[in-house]
Amino acid sequence: MAELSGLADDRALLGRTSTAERVADILRSRIAEGYFPPGTRLSEDSIGAALGVSRNTLREAFRLLTHERLLVHELNRGVFVRVLTVEDVEDIYRTRTLVECAVVRGLGEPPYAVDGLATAVANGQRAAREEEWTGVSTANIHFHRELVALAGSARTDELMRSVFAELRLAFHVVDDPRRLHEPYLARNREILQTLQKGDRDGAERLLAGYLDDSLRGLLAVYGRRVADGARGTG
Repeated sequence: MAELSGLADDRALLGRTSTAERVADILRSRIAEGYFPPGTRLSEDSIGAALGVSRNTLREAFRLLTHERLLVHELNRGVFVRVLTVEDVEDIYRTRTLVECAVVRGLGEPPYAVDGLATAVANGQRAAREEEWTGVSTANIHFHRELVALAGSARTDELMRSVFAELRLAFHVVDDPRRLHEPYLARNREILQTLQKGDRDGAERLLAGYLDDSLRGLLAVYGRRVADGARGTG
């Protein structure tokens, strides 16, 4: 499988301190990047061989990612990348709104350290010019991770890392990523520019509207795709 050849390249990341947590980090990133789309069965033998880790280590990594709701274990069938429900998507956005808006609200006095946001905006615009819509999606996620990072809280970063990884599971199901992601390039830039001006309250208002519109747009296509998939397997 093509994705396994790329996964083998990650073996060097394990180094001498190979742990289930590090394996989970690698698999989490690969799932978020779409190497293992929702519904994919993860082979213990193939992945273990690609990373050069024991079956027990891999199973512990699977357990960690199942706890994070990225994987699901099906009795007598194996471990699969989770397919989110519409309710899952709604809950992800509820969490995003609570956390991201609170981060912006609590920024304190300007100026704000927005270089990471600026880089994410530039990367998204470059990917759009190249019509690389998966890259636009990745840049968008990076924008929001950098936004959360403004809180300077490792715990918040860790919480939202899992939330954003779950969000990517929903994005991978959408069949028209350009339509989903392109409108938010300008809105990311507007939030960035508002923070550069030191207008924390204005940025929070923009972000709240952004997340609300993003949820509605995603649900409009996601619910239909999930329903179509259910009919196809019925």
